[in-house]
Amino acid sequence: MGFKCGIVGLPNVGKSTLFNALLSTAQAEAANYPFCTIEPNVGRVSVPDERLATLSAIAGSKDIIPTQLEFVDIAGLVRGASKGEGLGNQFLAHIREVDAIIYVLRCFEDGNITHVEGNIDPMRDAEIIETELVLADLESIEKRIVNVQKKAKGGDKESAEAAEMMERVLKVVSEGHPARLTEMKDDADRRQLKLLQLLTSKPVMYVCNVDEASAATGNALSKKVEEMAAKKKAPCVFISACIEAEISMMETEADKKEFLGSLGLEETGLSRIIHAGYKLLELVTYFTVGPKEARAWTITRGTRAPQAAAVIHNDFEKGFIRAETIAYDDYVAAKGEAGAKEAGKFRLEGKEYVVQDGDVLHFRFNT
Repeated sequence: MGFKCGIVGLPNVGKSTLFNALLSTAQAEAANYPFCTIEPNVGRVSVPDERLATLSAIAGSKDIIPTQLEFVDIAGLVRGASKGEGLGNQFLAHIREVDAIIYVLRCFEDGNITHVEGNIDPMRDAEIIETELVLADLESIEKRIVNVQKKAKGGDKESAEAAEMMERVLKVVSEGHPARLTEMKDDADRRQLKLLQLLTSKPVMYVCNVDEASAATGNALSKKVEEMAAKKKAPCVFISACIEAEISMMETEADKKEFLGSLGLEETGLSRIIHAGYKLLELVTYFTVGPKEARAWTITRGTRAPQAAAVIHNDFEKGFIRAETIAYDDYVAAKGEAGAKEAGKFRLEGKEYVVQDGDVLHFRFNT
């Protein structure tokens, strides 16, 4: 089960520099001109989780395998992208494939790095991105709704449900608002909205790229973005892509920790982005632990045991019998599975069990 976060923004805001730093690679060329990134660069990053090392130490696991998130660096967007300006069509096609969108906003002044709009204004940049995505969704719905409405009138039930949702969303986007603001009555509504594959139905996170001096506290520009994000109930993270690039070149964790400490930072921007992304996508982690490996697995909050098992292998869901379950805190307190059993903290859960963040699981199944 993969989860993709698309990194979007106007040209020259630091997207590719951030992407390179996050992945500790040079996959995306970072240069001082628009449309440097033409094809989307994709990379997977390990999710930092101190619990995994603790579990490994207790179980004597030979290997530690963290769970991962996928980041997609998408070509810079400009005004008119919804009408094909710049690399608009490619941009919009690639963004449809991600689960969440990270708006990278430039919150620093630098006369050596041009800005496609002529000056630095992250609020305006955020509005340009959102407006272009809304316009693209508006055009998409207007193209599809007539045909769907015809099928609905012919008695097609699925088309009737889709048409009803399209009409509601059309009203929202016609007023310049993102589709995710459409009122949802229940899970069925949410499924219908997801089926429309609209750009603005995806959850959004704001990442403020600040200067090095503002990496720990932010600055006046990032504060404005934070206030906007709070009103929209969206996560906001501020980082310095330049600092992240420096950290990515360091060989040891000790060097990284010392460098971060000298800047008044407790963790990297990557960690903050991943944690915010996890929350945004409503993800949780469960673990499988043994002498061979301690491994983390990602699922969406609310996933039941058989579906959680399917993340390991589809056969686990098909032949699911029970999930041997120990909560993380209980596993640590009891110093492992044997101790947890003795303490009465070992449980057998069935098909309706909703897996909790931190659960240590072993699945019983038949083939």
